[in-house]
Amino acid sequence: MLRIAVLSVFAVASALAVSPQFDRAQKLYHKTKYEESLEVLQTMSSKDASAWSLIGKNQYMLGDYKKASEALEKAVTAAPAVADHYVWLGRAYGRRAETSSPFTAPGYASKARQNFERAVQLSGSNMEALSDLFEYYLEAPGFLGGGFDKAAKLAERMSQIEPGEGHWAQARLAEKKKEFGAAEQQLRRAMDIAPHQVGRVLDLAKFLAKHGRYQEADQTFQNAQKVAPNSPKVLFAEAESYIQSGRNIPKARKLLKEYISSNDLTPDDPSRSEAAKLLKKAGS
Repeated sequence: MLRIAVLSVFAVASALAVSPQFDRAQKLYHKTKYEESLEVLQTMSSKDASAWSLIGKNQYMLGDYKKASEALEKAVTAAPAVADHYVWLGRAYGRRAETSSPFTAPGYASKARQNFERAVQLSGSNMEALSDLFEYYLEAPGFLGGGFDKAAKLAERMSQIEPGEGHWAQARLAEKKKEFGAAEQQLRRAMDIAPHQVGRVLDLAKFLAKHGRYQEADQTFQNAQKVAPNSPKVLFAEAESYIQSGRNIPKARKLLKEYISSNDLTPDDPSRSEAAKLLKKAGS
C-alpha cells in the first residue's frame, strides 16, 4: 500500500512538471517573457516544486525579490533535496539584502549564504552553486560569514571540477587583493583553456578596460565578436565598459539599443531593464 502511495505521489509530481501549462511557461521564461510565463503558471490549479521554482525565477527576473523568495521557499519545502532551488533562493535573498535597509540587510545576507551553502552540500559539483557561494565569501564581511580564506578554498575546489572556472575565481580573488598582474594571468589562463567560450574573452576585455588599458580592451572585445558574432552578451559587455570608462558613448548607445531589441536574449543575459538603465546613464 505504501509503495502504491509513493508511486502515486511521484506520478502526480511528474505530471505537473510536464503539464502543457508548465511546458509553455518554461518556454516563455527561456524567451525572457517573464510576465507571460507567470500568467500561464497562475492558471495551474496545482503547483509542484518545479512550478514554484519557475514562479520564483520569473519574479526574480522581474525584480520582485520578496515574491521570488516566497515562491522559492515553497519550492524548497516541496523538494528539499534539489540544489537548484537553494541556489535561486540564495540569489533572491542576496538581492533583498542589497535593496533593503541596513537593519534587515544582514539577516537576508545570512539567509543567502545559508542557501548557497546548502546547495553546495547537496551538489558539490554544481558550478552555479559554487560560483555564487564563492562570490558571497569574496564580497561579504567576516561577521556575515564571508572571508578571503573561505573564497580561496572554494576557488581550489572549483579548479578541480572545471579549470576555467577555477582560474576565473582565482582572478577575482587576486583582483580583490589588488594583485592585478596575477589576476590578469589567471584570466588569460581561463581564456586559453576555453578560447571558444565568449564569456572568458569578455572577462579579460572588461578587466583590461577597468584598468585603463583601452586599446587592448577594444581589441579583446573585437576578438569576442569573432568568437560569438552578434552575441547579446558581447553587445552589453562592450557598451557597459564604454559607459563605465566614459568613452565611445555614441557607440555604447547604439550597442544597447541593439541589445534591447534583440530576440536572442536568454535568462542568462542581463535583463532589458538593466540595459535600459545603462542607456539612460549614457544620456539617451
